[in-house]
Amino acid sequence: MLKLLEAQMGAQPAHHDGPSIPRPDRAPDALREAIARVAPHRLSEMEKEKNETLALAVQENSIGPIHMFLLRWAVAVEIERFPETSKRLHRAEQVAAESADADLARRAVREAAEIIRAAYRELGA
Repeated sequence: MLKLLEAQMGAQPAHHDGPSIPRPDRAPDALREAIARVAPHRLSEMEKEKNETLALAVQENSIGPIHMFLLRWAVAVEIERFPETSKRLHRAEQVAAESADADLARRAVREAAEIIRAAYRELGA
């Protein structure tokens, strides 16, 4: 399987897949609903992080952690709502984690980082 992923990490054409859902508001309920639709396997991760974030916000007496939580999950939704982009990201993450070829792993990390940066840019962050 890794060989197939490594082969796919070669020059990927620009993808133009459309969104599977509309971009949600950057509000907890809207993001949770979006995650439930595009990446339901991540709901427990989101819930756990929400609880940790709320505790940190109380401890720091700041809403900063809440803003960061909402942005992080807005980015996750932005990526996951485009199926081809999501596949590219997950493929790059897997190659980066599993490849014995250091150059290939570096290229995979760069590709994953660019996908994530593009999502932040799309959200104006």
